[in-house]
Amino acid sequence: MPRQGQIREVGSTMKQPFPFSAIVGQDEMKRAILVTAVDPSVGGVLILGDRGTGKSTAVRALAALLPPIRATRGCPYHCDPARPSLSCAACREGGCSRNPPGEAAACDVDLIPVPVVDLPLGATEDRVVGALDLEKALSQGQKSFEPGLLARANRGFLYIDEVNLLEDHLVDLLIDVAASGENVVEREGLSVRHPARFVLVGSGNPEEGELRPQLLDRFGLSVDVRTPSDIPARVEVIKRRDAYERQTDAFCAQWKPEDQKVRKKIEAARKRVADMVVPDKVLEKAASLCLQLGTDGLRGELTLLRAARAWAALEGRTSVTTDDLRTVAPSSLRHRLRRNPLDDTGAGVRIERAMAEAFASGMGAQAA
Repeated sequence: MPRQGQIREVGSTMKQPFPFSAIVGQDEMKRAILVTAVDPSVGGVLILGDRGTGKSTAVRALAALLPPIRATRGCPYHCDPARPSLSCAACREGGCSRNPPGEAAACDVDLIPVPVVDLPLGATEDRVVGALDLEKALSQGQKSFEPGLLARANRGFLYIDEVNLLEDHLVDLLIDVAASGENVVEREGLSVRHPARFVLVGSGNPEEGELRPQLLDRFGLSVDVRTPSDIPARVEVIKRRDAYERQTDAFCAQWKPEDQKVRKKIEAARKRVADMVVPDKVLEKAASLCLQLGTDGLRGELTLLRAARAWAALEGRTSVTTDDLRTVAPSSLRHRLRRNPLDDTGAGVRIERAMAEAFASGMGAQAA
């Protein structure tokens, strides 16, 4: 039996995901996912585009190369023992009721892979938020909470494919939890609160329906992905995917050094991002750009700030520049634009046009 306070590494028995570094093209999508990995407060990523363009592959690949997280042993929400203020009630009180008999105390720590949880379109509300454990209620006469998908996704990624087809009652639920970072269950005689802080990643085909504005606003970044149109890129995608499916271990070993470089960049950026300098000139440019585009509220500026700061940290800089703003502006603002019935140009074109005007005084100059 492990000693009190011992750290145990818990591996995954699932097939190795496709290496992140081996994904061909889709630079904006990969950049947006890396930014949220450095700073989850950016607010998640919405990926819209054609099927089979690597959307779910990229999410699972990134989660696999992230360093494992420390989690309280036996806790169904894998709370961080170093941050009791963000932990569940049981962990804050010094123990977790989920510890199986014979296991060490819950203050022992496991190193676990970053959770990646799929939310199926047909999932019931009980499956998502959790519900009464019927087996224990019937066999032992005890009211016990059975955690749902939101509990499993805490401190990881919650991935929703075809998010634009998600049922309205689940959309309402996700909006509340994403805003508060906490799941509240009041039903069947249960009253449970537990942490549910995750990076929300949604993908879908815009031709099959639009997202409700309330949910759209909860995504920090939005990217458009398209099927490669040039033959060399398409051939390379086919070759790499075929090699991965035929010889998974050898293919992953081949790309492991590149993935390790990405992991080191993320780890370094996470340490650097809190001390990043953001000059007033950069903030003024962000505000000017959002004003030019007519975005509602100040969430656009805040997302621009966080995304630019995370990207600059990934690039190894200590200060944010206007070039960083230009890099992340399309994904930060694309889904925040008001519709203009007299202007049928795409969101990307409108943002480029607005950037040309907002940054006209110092285009390409580094902010000091």
